[in-house]
Order: sequence, then structure tokens, then C-alpha cells
Amino acid sequence: MAGGKLSARQKMINLMYLVFIAMIAMNMSKEVLSAFGLMEAKFEESNETMTEMNTKLLANLETKAEEKPAEFATAAEKAKQISTVSDEFFNYLESLKSNITKTGDYKVDPKTGKLPFEEMDKTDILDEAWFTGDRLTKEGQEFMEKIAAYKAEVKKIIGDDVKYTRAIENFEKRFNTTPKTNTDGKKIEWLDYNFKGFPAIASYTKLTALQNDVKVTEANMFNVFLGNTLDEAVSLKNYTAIVIADKSAFFAGEKFQGKVVLGKYANVTPTGLSIGGQSVDLEEAIDSTGAARLDFNVGGVGEQKIDGTFTFLEDGKALEIPIKGNYVVVPRPNSATISADKMNVVYRGVDNPMTISFAGVPDNKVTANGAGLTKASGMGKYTMKPTSGREVAINVSATLDDGSKVNDKAVFRIKDIPKPSGQIAGQIGTAKLPRKNVEIGRIEAVLEDFDFDLPLTVTGFKIKVEGKPSITVSGDRLNGAAKAALSSAPRGSQVQIFEIKSRTNGPAIKPANPLVIELTN
Repeated sequence: MAGGKLSARQKMINLMYLVFIAMIAMNMSKEVLSAFGLMEAKFEESNETMTEMNTKLLANLETKAEEKPAEFATAAEKAKQISTVSDEFFNYLESLKSNITKTGDYKVDPKTGKLPFEEMDKTDILDEAWFTGDRLTKEGQEFMEKIAAYKAEVKKIIGDDVKYTRAIENFEKRFNTTPKTNTDGKKIEWLDYNFKGFPAIASYTKLTALQNDVKVTEANMFNVFLGNTLDEAVSLKNYTAIVIADKSAFFAGEKFQGKVVLGKYANVTPTGLSIGGQSVDLEEAIDSTGAARLDFNVGGVGEQKIDGTFTFLEDGKALEIPIKGNYVVVPRPNSATISADKMNVVYRGVDNPMTISFAGVPDNKVTANGAGLTKASGMGKYTMKPTSGREVAINVSATLDDGSKVNDKAVFRIKDIPKPSGQIAGQIGTAKLPRKNVEIGRIEAVLEDFDFDLPLTVTGFKIKVEGKPSITVSGDRLNGAAKAALSSAPRGSQVQIFEIKSRTNGPAIKPANPLVIELTN
């Protein structure tokens, strides 16, 4: 619509198009804000309903505690404590919502009883209250601490009783505040991910959703205390399809034979376990899921059987469950398996973890050698640390049961550690920051998309402010000369950070790619 000589009529048409597009954008924005408002209303309605339901559940527990104190007294007391800490956290969240409406001067419409959703588009209410640069304010930190305190209190009340394990797992998922991954694959702190830069109605709705999580937690816990878990126990969705092969190895050309059954893991402590008439140490054999790990010498080549018993205590009596199974011992191998745990290349100057094994041959009868290769702790574990050249060969030898040897080898490409990138306040390459954030910020060097844990420490860099000569800085923060030059830079000017030098505990690192920062004030 731009360029060339236009008639007055065409100019008017173009202007109308611009106004029309702007109106569409405004309407879309209002529709989004209204959608958040509708969600908030739904959550609020749900919270009211669940409050009534939870009150009835708690009253039911108290009644049962009076009628059957031996069965329900402890559960009722726990329920009261859960209700108390939940009410405190719920009311705290309500105070945060009140602060949003007060700060934004949002009034409830006396006719509709609703907030002005389409007007609640401010993003700076919680941004200013909870965030300062790349850190949290006192209020933001308090919010995170309140969530952590609520989680700790609930888990303390529940205790270590195994019958509450599932309820606690669901509770942990509901209030999970670990960092989130954004669409660019970067890790973002939970509070930033959920609240930073959002309009007021979105933050208000999320707080109401958190209140809903509190009510759901109360309802779930009360139902567990009442023993209303039968549906969960018998529902088919809680079972897993388990494939049971007729034997644990098949030869090429054979047909697979086996069966599929429905089953579920039961984390119930056994009282005894024996395989082939030999007792097994339960403390070493049983894992966290209740599964038993078997460890015994196999028989000769061919199909072998496993028999034994699993003993549990039920209703005060020993219950023996028979163990039946089989496995197949295959002939000796003649080729090795060599793989890099992280990738199909190795990096120069760093410890590259590798797994080297010969199929069917014990680890103590396998030897491997290559330039920079050393044995590590663990079955088949090695470390490769190449120093020169473009390729490295690994030779593997295995001694079979009859004393004969078999050999194999693999060649890996050697690559240099990639050049790091400069970073400030979590921004790489280009950044827009307030002057104060640049002045107090820390310059970092990061290895993007690098699969190894190789921390870098910035030892120095140069800074160039528009209209000023470049300044050399030692360490990872601006010195006095750099701050003085920065103070005179006008708003919107660019600051260049370059020749960013860093070091590691291992190999030498190339200077990081530069940073270009636009001052926003």
C-alpha cells in the first residue's frame, strides 16, 4: 500500500484498511481477555461447589470418628489439619487476587457481579510486584515460599503411610513448580513461565486455578481418609498390558510365542523369596516398585526353567505365590557392541562416556584399548579423552569360555568443542535490557546444544559503548570505567560485549560469540 504517487481516493482506501486491521487486532485481544474471564468464572464456580462438598466430607469423617474411633479418629484429625493449612493457603491466594484488582482499579459490575475482563489487560501489575531483572522481588520469593510451605505441611500431615502414596504423588504433580521448557527448548523458571508478561486477567485466573488445586487436594485427601478408593483399585485404566514370552530368547526364523495379560505393580513388602530352593536376601532383591531382581548363574545352552516362591503375609497368614518362568541360553557371540553413550562422535579434551561390551561375554573377559581410552567404574563403562588427530580407533578383544579370542574395532570422529555464545540475563546474541540490568548483570559464556556438562567461567571481555572507545574488563561484571561509559549512553543505543574469554577445568575454550545489547531506558 506504500510507494509511488497515489490518488486521494486510494490514500483514503489504504487508511481505511489500516483502521480495519487495527480494529480486528483490538477485537481479538478483547476476545482473548473475555475467554480468560469465562475460565475464571468457571474455576470460581467450581471452587464454591467443592467447598460445599469438602465441608460435607469433613463432617462425614468427624461423624465416623465418633462412631468408629479406632478406624477413623486419626484420619479425621489429619483431615482437620489438611483443611486448616488449605484454608490458610487459599486465603493467601485470595489476597493476591485482591491486590491485582486494587492495583488495577478493577471494580465488580454490580449488575452482572463480574469483573471487567476486557479491561484487565495490564501486564505490569505482577511484573513489577514479583520480578526485578532476572531475579524475584521479596513478594515474588514469598509466593514461591508459600507454595513450598503448603506442600511441606500437607506431606507432613499425611506422613509415611504407604496407603497414601498415590495421593501424595498426585498432589506433587498438581503443585509441581520445577522449571518449564518453552517453545524454543529453553528452561524457564516456573514463576516466569506462568506469570511474567501476562495480562492481569490471565494472572488472576491462574491464581483462581491454584485455589481450585487446593480444593481438589482437600477432596482427594478426604476421600482417601474415608476409604473411597475402590473405583481406583478396580478400574481397568489402572492396569498395564504385560507381554509374557514363552521364553526370553528366540532364534532367527522362529515364531514368537507368548501371551498378553492385564496386571499392575503392587508395592507390598514380601516376607520371603526363594529361587531353585535357595533363599534370596529381600533387602538386596526388592526395589521401590515391589519387584524382585533375580541374580543367579545360568545353565548350559538351550531352554532353562525358573521355579520358586514369593511369600507374603495376608490376614496374619503366610501366602505363597509360585514363581514359574523360563529363559534361553544362546550360543557364544562373535561380534562386539561399541557405542558412544552421548553421540556418534567424541569431543577433544573432555571425558566422553562410552559403553563397550561383547554380547554374551562377561565384562572381566573383555579388553579395549585406544588413544585416550581408560576404564571407568561400572559394567562395560569407559572414558575416552582424545587430544589430537581427527579420528580415533578402539580395538576390542574378548576371551570366550574355551580360551579362544575374538576381536572387533570401531572408529570415531574427533570434533573440537564448539564456540560458546555470550549471554546476559538469560539472553543470547542480542538483548534488550534496562541500563541498570546491564550495569549489575553478569556476562556468561554458554555452550548451546552441547551434550556435556562443561561449566564455563568468564575471565574477561571488552565492552564498546556508542561514541566511546572500547574498554577491557577483567572478570564477568562491568568495572568502574565500563559503568561510567554506560551511564552516558543514550536510550536506544547499542552496547557491544565481545572477545568474551572463559576457562574450564579441562580444555581451552575459544572466545564466545559477542553480545549486542539495546538499552531500553
